[in-house]
Parts: sequence; C-alpha cells; structure tokens
Amino acid sequence: MDRRPCGCTPVAQRWAPPMLLAELLAQTPLFQSLSDEDREALGGRMNARAFRAGDMVFSQGDAGSSMYLVQSGAVRVFLPATESSAVVVLAELRTGEYFGELAVFDDKPRSASVRALVDTVLLELTRSDLAEHLGRSKAAAMTILGEMASRLRETNALLGQRATKDAVREFEESLSWGQRLADRVAELNGSWAFILFVMGLTVAWFIVNMPVVAPRMGVHALNAEGQPVGFDPYPYAFYNLALAILVALQGPLIMMSQNRQSAKDRAQAETDFRVNLKNEVGIEQVLSEVGALRAESGKRLESIERALRAERPRARLPSGTES
Repeated sequence: MDRRPCGCTPVAQRWAPPMLLAELLAQTPLFQSLSDEDREALGGRMNARAFRAGDMVFSQGDAGSSMYLVQSGAVRVFLPATESSAVVVLAELRTGEYFGELAVFDDKPRSASVRALVDTVLLELTRSDLAEHLGRSKAAAMTILGEMASRLRETNALLGQRATKDAVREFEESLSWGQRLADRVAELNGSWAFILFVMGLTVAWFIVNMPVVAPRMGVHALNAEGQPVGFDPYPYAFYNLALAILVALQGPLIMMSQNRQSAKDRAQAETDFRVNLKNEVGIEQVLSEVGALRAESGKRLESIERALRAERPRARLPSGTES
C-alpha cells in the first residue's frame, strides 16, 4: 500500500534518469559498494516524495515497508516526548544520507519519528522493489548484507567498550618526544616566566656589552680606534639575529601545539558522545525494566484484590449447624 503522510506533496515518481540517481547512490554508504549496473537498476525503482518544512515523514510505531534517501533538504530523526522523558533528537540527515532502512529488512513498526526541517525531496525504495532486485542479483544482496553486518559490528563495539576513559591522558601518552617538546615550548612561551627571562637576558646583554663593563669581564674587543668595546656592541646585531631565529622557531612549534590541542578536543568530544550514548541506552533499558516491573506489579495487585474479594463472601457464610 502506498502510504502518503499527511501534508506531503508527491511529485512525479520517475523524476530523474536512473543514471543521476545512481550517482547519488554512489555517495551513500549503504549502496556505494554496489556495481554501477546495480545502482542504476535501484535508481530506476526509486520514487520521489516531496515534503514541506514541518511535515512528518512517518511517526514512531507506524507500519513501514520502505526506506528513504535524502535527495535535497534535511530531516530530523527523533524519539517523541513521553510522560517520563522529553524529545530526544537522534540525528539530522541531509543530502546523500538515508534512514528507515530497518523497515526493508523486517516487518516491525518504525523505531523513531522523522520530520522535514525544510522543503525536502526524499527518494523512496520499497521493500518489494529491493527484494525483487536482490532476488535477481546475488552480488548486490551479499554487498548490502555485508554493509549492514559491518554497521552492526560497529554498533556492538561502540556499546560494548568502556566509554568512560581519560581521552586526554591517552592522547598525551601517544606523543613523541618532538611533539612533547613543542607542547612544552608553547606552554613556556605563554607564561610570565618566559617574558621575564627575555627581559632579564636583554638587560644583561646590554650591561655586559657596555665599554666600561666589557673589559673588566674579559669579553671585550677593540674597535678601529683601538678602544675596548663589548663583543656585540650597539646596535647589537648578534643579539637581534638570535632573537629573530628564536621567533622563527617559535611560530611553527606553537602551530604544532595548537593542532594537537584541536585533536585533543576532538578526542574528548568523541568520548563525551560515547558516554552520552551509553547513558541513553542505559536509561532506556532502565525505563523499560521499570515499565515491565510496574505492569507485573499491577497484575499481581489485581490478582490479590480478586482473591480478597472472593474470600469476603466465604467469610460471611455460617460456619455450620450449632451443636
């Protein structure tokens, strides 16, 4: 049955040549491993559906028999609000991304709701069309099953591994000595200790190269007139050269450290995502178990009440003839 959600405006079903759809499928992870012939054949079986901003593509619990590929626009995948939780946004998908693929492999209700964020065109692939094509092409069937198995393994690995870890510490332990040196230099350059060191070295350099002080310290030289001067007299060319070299080396080292800081932030963000994901899965499991416990408790209380109501008439009956 062709189910068209309320508010959507269907467009021409064969809206584009299969070759153009095949190019879009080549950018989709689920279909990019297929051959060109398989992608063109699947593209020819896809129907286009247009949705306005705010339209529901489908709701959680709806019967589904098709998957969708975003041709243009954007959609939001979310879990609707319940009595015990607010709306949970799972993902926001854009051009080249797909959703609802579970419906083409099983006959169960939709596990989440999807809403169009802007005016969106979706490509629909029904279960019957996909099954018919996979029945004709065993290579395509094995490729798609392999992709689904790979995604399932990644999900199991993500949920099975320990999410709480010190990502920054693990990142720092993998650094080489050169990278550690660059981080140390960047840390030193951003401190008052480095500023005071440079200022003190400058003042000491000026004092040592004074004509009065240099001969007493044995670090003097003679000028063209035979008078003693410092080994690096004014305008202190050697000292300026040393400072220029120091500045030239500081720039790349600081940039290296900043790039590693960005990598640390990404690692920390990935860890936070895994922790949040495991927390959401754990909360959903706890809520499910609590719901089952409440239902079981309700059934037991109801059976106890029925038993008590059945015992009351018996208690009111006479115990027997008196002797």
